Parts: sequence; C-alpha cells; structure tokens
Amino acid sequence: MAKEKARNKKGSGGKGRSSGRRVIEVPETITVRELAKRMETSPIQLIKELMRNGIMANINQTLDYDSAAIVAEDLGFELRMEGLPIFEVEEEEVPPARLRRPFFREEDLAHLVPRPPVVTVMGHVDHGKTSLLDVIRKTNVVAGEAGGITQRIGAYQVEKQGRKITFIDTPGHEAFTAMRARGAQVTDIAVLVVATDDGVMPQTLEAIDHARAAQVPIISALNKIDKPTAHPERARKQLSEIGLTPDDWGGDTICVDVSAKTQVGIEDLLDAILLVAEDAALTANPDRPAAGTVIEGQLDRTRGPMATVLVQAGTLHLGDDMLINDIHGRVRAMFDENGNRLQEAVPSTPVAILGLSGVPQAGDIFEVVEDEKTAKTLAAQRAEGKRLAALRPTRVLSLDEVYAQMQAGQVKELNLILKAEVQGALEPIRTSLERLGDENLRVKIIRQDTGGITESDIMLAVASKAIVIGFNVRQDPAARLMAGAEGVDVRCYDVIYQLLDDIEKALKGLLEPRYEEVVMGQAEVRAIFDIPRKRQVAGLYVQEGKVTRDALARVLRDGQKVYDGRVSSLKRYTEDVKEVAADFECGLGLENFGDYQEGDIIEFYKQERVG
Repeated sequence: MAKEKARNKKGSGGKGRSSGRRVIEVPETITVRELAKRMETSPIQLIKELMRNGIMANINQTLDYDSAAIVAEDLGFELRMEGLPIFEVEEEEVPPARLRRPFFREEDLAHLVPRPPVVTVMGHVDHGKTSLLDVIRKTNVVAGEAGGITQRIGAYQVEKQGRKITFIDTPGHEAFTAMRARGAQVTDIAVLVVATDDGVMPQTLEAIDHARAAQVPIISALNKIDKPTAHPERARKQLSEIGLTPDDWGGDTICVDVSAKTQVGIEDLLDAILLVAEDAALTANPDRPAAGTVIEGQLDRTRGPMATVLVQAGTLHLGDDMLINDIHGRVRAMFDENGNRLQEAVPSTPVAILGLSGVPQAGDIFEVVEDEKTAKTLAAQRAEGKRLAALRPTRVLSLDEVYAQMQAGQVKELNLILKAEVQGALEPIRTSLERLGDENLRVKIIRQDTGGITESDIMLAVASKAIVIGFNVRQDPAARLMAGAEGVDVRCYDVIYQLLDDIEKALKGLLEPRYEEVVMGQAEVRAIFDIPRKRQVAGLYVQEGKVTRDALARVLRDGQKVYDGRVSSLKRYTEDVKEVAADFECGLGLENFGDYQEGDIIEFYKQERVG
C-alpha cells in the first residue's frame, strides 16, 4: 500500500503517456544502488534481475543507460534520460485510426478505381532474375525522356496493351521478406524465375516459402529455354512436386517458358501478369492523402536524402508534407524512373522524392499529413518511442501466448517453421502437427526443410509471426542473435512426442512453464592433459562470453555434438575458480567425459525459465 502511494506521488514523470508504467528519470550512467533507490526496490532484487539478463554487477557497479533501461522494463518501470523532453500531441491533431491503417479507410469504398499490379521477381541466384528484369525494362518501359536523375530508382513501370505493370526490383526474397517484417505489404504478384537447365534449387524453395507466407499469387517464369541443356518439363515436374502444379498440367500455377537472352516469351509473361491482376481486381482510392511504402533510401551527395517510394493509396503531390517513421519532410521534387519531373503520383506509381529530413529504410510506411507542424511533432514523438523500444527485444509471438490470443480472437492459425535433421522426419512430424487443433485454431506449416536453423528461417518467422520448431537440429550463431533481437520463439526437440505434446498443449491453453537455453560462452580446446586416476582434462582458450563452474556444456566436433552434460571442474592454473572470462585460458573437466580432441569447440549454456 505504501509503495502504491509512493508510485502515485512520484509518477508525474509519465505525463502524456498511457503505458501504465511508472516513468523515472536517470542520468546517462547510474550505480546499482542509486537505481534501486529510485525504483524503490531492493538492491538484491535488482542484482538478480541483472543476472537474469546476463549482466553481472555488484551494488556499487555503474550501469550504462541501455542496461539500466532493460532491467527497469522487466521490473515494470520506464526510464527516461534526465533532461530529455517529452513530446505530446493532442488527439485531434493526429487521428489514430488514420495512422494505424494508412492504406485503407471506410470512406475509400465509394471512390475505388482500378490500379496497376505491383510485381516482385524472385528466384535462385544465377537463374536469370536480373537479366529478365533488364529485358522487360528495356523493351517495355513507359515512354519518357531522360531527365535529371540518371540512376535507377529500384522500381519501374512497363506498359502492355495500354495497361501498366509496376515492377519492384529487389535484391531477392530476403529483401522482400525484410520489408514485410517491417509491416510493408507491397507486392500483388510474385514471379518465380526457375532456370530450366538447373531446376528447382534451395533458394527457389525459400522464395516460394516467402511468397506463400505473403499470400500472393505465384507465376513461374521458366527461363533459359534457349540453352541446349534446357529441360522445361523437368522443371514443371519439380514445381508440381512442391505444390505449384502448372496450369498446362491441370494445376492453377501459370508457367511461362521464357528466354532473357533471346527475349522469347516476354510478352506472354506480361500477358500472364495482367491476367492474374484482372482476377485479383486491384483497386485504390486516388482522391485522398497519399500513403505507401519506401522501396529504398539513399543519401545523395548533392541533393541530400532521397527515397524511392511506392504510392499505394491516394495521390502524392509536389509540396505535400509527409511522415516516414521518425523522418519528416516536404516533397520538393519528384521523379519517375527515367528522371522525368512529376507533379503527382497516383496509386501503384513508384517515384523518387527529395526534401526529407533523413534517409528512411526500405519497408518504412509513408503518409501525407495535414501540415509541417504535425509532421515534425509526430516525427519527434516516434523518434523517442523508437529509442525506448530499441532497448528491449520485441517478442513476435511465443508459444505460451498462442492460446490467450486465440481466446481474444486475434489468432486463427499457428504459423510454424519446421526444421529437422533428415528428410524422413519431416513428413511424420508435419502430418501429426496438422491433425492438432480445432476449427478455432489450426497449425499451418509455412516452411519445412532439413538442416540447422538459419537467419533466413528467423527472418521468415518475423515477417509471418511464426514459431520456429527444430527437431535434432541447432541454431547457427547468427540465427540465435537475430532470434534474440527480434523476439522470435525458437524451440528445439530431440523427442517427437515432446514436440507434439507442447504444440497440442499450446493449442489447448495447457502449456506448462518452459526453460530456454541461454548460451553464456564459447571456448576452444587447445591442449589435453592426462590426470592420474581421473579422466582427461582440457586446456581451453575462452573465445567469447564466459565459462562458469555451474554451467551446462556441449562439445562440438566439426559442427556435430559429441557430448552434452555438466562442468565438473574449472581451474585457472592450480586454483579452482567460479568463472573465466573471454581471452583467458583455463582447465576444464566434464562429467563422464574425457574424449577431447584439439580444436573441439565447447559451448557453455544454462537453462533459463521464460514462461
């Protein structure tokens, strides 16, 4: 009761906020003792929370602002740096509904008109995606004289039968998905390029996964049919085996034979795009303030910040005030892909714009606002929110939260990415998983593949709000870092029934608290010592993190796990120690293990309760 009164008394620092957290101001650095005092909590509790976040500190140790903010968030507080202003915006200045759904409003329904389709071309490296895009652009680009901007702007329009098609020239499916992960859904149709002399390859499968996760129709362009080794029928067979049955085989996936080299089939491909677009009945309201997505941003040495944007709703005019995340600006100049100056841009039109306060990121949403004051105020408010949000990872969706969101009507499908050690394990696991659930919540496998969990898996999970399930596989270090930063729930199993049991419990709301593996450090075996009447002891060099006496450890040899157990002894020279930091050497003993080899990598980890 006393604590609650104190919170009410001192909570005025949260003026203008509605998060419910008590806001306290701190300097750029602060001791553990002082932080505990300001939060009116026990220093011991604060130290325990720091340890849970991997920060070893005593009561007199100084914390930087970022570390303090992370642990304060976990304890229910929100930190602000002393002297930092709080930005407030009156409710009527920025209608929340317009900001949450900038591409569509109820009033748009009476003003919808057809718009050109937006197409992304994806496929395996060296299958001819770039060559195909170049041919389409050079032979069908909308007429226009070269102007002031000579570089390509990352998107362009072509014309076929008097109708326009917009192509987004992205580096590949990862860029496509990275944009989706940032909230941008720019693509209406995906063109999958498959080289007929090579067939379906790993990146082809990844591209298909990403296109399916985006729920966009796929057209297959079977390229390089001019080559003597071309085998288009084999490519069709491979596509049909992964669920993309060609239309000329009785399926619903349009397949077009093309050659970027001889320009055969290019017109047929454009016809196919228009046919699919016609079925999709793509529309937008051009008579409203513009909103859309940033395709790419760059800093021009002479012109300043530039951005290529795709207008998705409304019409963008010269002189409009706009907001892009925490960047504001006024459209001082606008160009098409040929460098021609434009006065306006209608839906599905890509344009390069000048006049921004900074360089935006691909996937950022832009929208036109009422005036410059609103743009600047909102940009400042978002910059502050972005800084605070960056201090802690954002969990996309955890398995523990599935049932609660289902009960609230927020989730109807549980998206899973399934990785297994061997192909033979995938189908029985998938079949069993898809039998789980009911009419309210079902399992949807958006990717299944063999091999370890990679960054591509995590990126797809972020974009699709999916959970990654591994069976007898491990995450690579880059994937682990990305999963931690993005808050992706990754679960690894070595017993099938445990995997199925966890998913079923999550669907029924019965999932018990779980423990997550936290990697503490990594060391390399540099020497091996024989100890009389004991097992061998390894001489280690700690490469990163730290080694602790109470840790769990796994021995990796050529990437394969050969042992998983507990540390039995840890020494520096002849002294027993509790921990050894990076860049130091130590002696290590493991329980019931002595078969070390020089070059072995030993990972040290702990199991931490997360739910």
